[in-house]
Amino acid sequence: MSVPSSAADYDFAVVGAGIVGSAIARALAAYDLKIALIEARGDVGDGTSKANTAILHTGFDAKPGTLESRLVRRGYELLSEYAGHTGIPIERTGALLVAWTDEELAALPGLRDKAIRNEYHGCEIVDAAAVYDAVPALGPGALGGLTVPDESIICTWTTNLALATDAVRRGVSLHTNRRVEAVTVEDSRTVLHTSDGPISARWVVNAAGLGADYLDNAFGFARFHVTPRRGELFVFDKLARPLVNRIVLPVPTALGKGVLVSPTIYGNVMLGPTAEDLTDRNATGTSDTGVEFLLGKGAKLMPALMREEVTAMYAGLRAAIDHPDYLIEVDADRRYVLVGGIRSTGLTSGLAVAEYVENLLTGALGPRRAELPAPPRMPNIGEAFTRPYQDGELIARDSRYGKIVCFCERVTAGEIRDAYESTIPPTDLDGLRRRTRAMNGRCQGFFCGAEVTAIVEQHPCAGRAAVTATAGTATTSKESVR
Repeated sequence: MSVPSSAADYDFAVVGAGIVGSAIARALAAYDLKIALIEARGDVGDGTSKANTAILHTGFDAKPGTLESRLVRRGYELLSEYAGHTGIPIERTGALLVAWTDEELAALPGLRDKAIRNEYHGCEIVDAAAVYDAVPALGPGALGGLTVPDESIICTWTTNLALATDAVRRGVSLHTNRRVEAVTVEDSRTVLHTSDGPISARWVVNAAGLGADYLDNAFGFARFHVTPRRGELFVFDKLARPLVNRIVLPVPTALGKGVLVSPTIYGNVMLGPTAEDLTDRNATGTSDTGVEFLLGKGAKLMPALMREEVTAMYAGLRAAIDHPDYLIEVDADRRYVLVGGIRSTGLTSGLAVAEYVENLLTGALGPRRAELPAPPRMPNIGEAFTRPYQDGELIARDSRYGKIVCFCERVTAGEIRDAYESTIPPTDLDGLRRRTRAMNGRCQGFFCGAEVTAIVEQHPCAGRAAVTATAGTATTSKESVR
């Protein structure tokens, strides 16, 4: 089959605009190449990347010697630096692993030794008195703990958007609502037959997350299988935040890492996740069993928290694979790169994964560009940092930053306007939530929903089914808007 004359033509096509795919597209755009970033959904970061525990990991508990351990450790450094340049909010809360049984207490020295083998030397074993001194609201029965002072909380939404925005400003073409349905590999190019027309590329990078095994199969491989693992979480109201000043982790077992209690970058408290293997890759709804499980866990971990109001409950799907490590491989004959099995640690490791892929592809990339645009400065939606409604100088310059629209989350009309005038504007109200926190508070849009919707409907970018963004602009396109 020849390349269709209507196919958009690129040097590299990266499939999947989550954190990992966006980071890879950004890295490849540092070279004199034509890059496409292809996303099946209507917005970047609308899959696995949007619904996780939002922790910037040190990698202290990764399996030593694995690629995951190496890239999480490197990613922690890279993302910490990148956040400083772009304004991604991070809070250095630290973490505390709590042992509730004699078996868990006995496991703490091994976890500390594992951290040292992972080149993290900050862990310290503490007794029960120190545990309760650090987190007084914990339920009774804790026997000891392990401190991890450099674990942090971060905004996963802003991270994904910053990487995708950076990629687009470097010249990457973002194609949303383009699900890859078939693949034709030719002598010098590959055609991705998508739900909205063909895209041709010299190389293809598979960062498709939950769909990565399907795309891998289309290239003739049968290396792994993705099992969607649902994680359900409670989000408690901001009044609960004084109870939880750091990430409280369970001691991991053979069954998984378990349920944590953590502050969020938005001033809430989170409890979860569950871990339930499913067959449906779209099953992001919450469940009665998930509610019951978290209620039981919460009552033991922190009874005082369970007396606080729950703002929301949500579920995310992780792409669990039948392989013990990250699966990143290059097939030069097919001009194909697999980036699979990145799991929830991809938030931390994304930039390092991109760096690793870039190094694997050195011979195929050509010269680096002489100049690159500066990283984007992202709007702050973190509660611990100055927000627009608190900035008198900003309000004096533009009164719309002084007009609060969403009172639960203190989101202003200026921020909503900015979201729709940004490089990658939201395509629906959920996308607006991820960019501004509008309608994400305790009333979940009941009070402000009508006004937010009215403002959105007045903007010419609102209501699009998709966008194609290229080189710092976001415009409608026949190949992306249906």
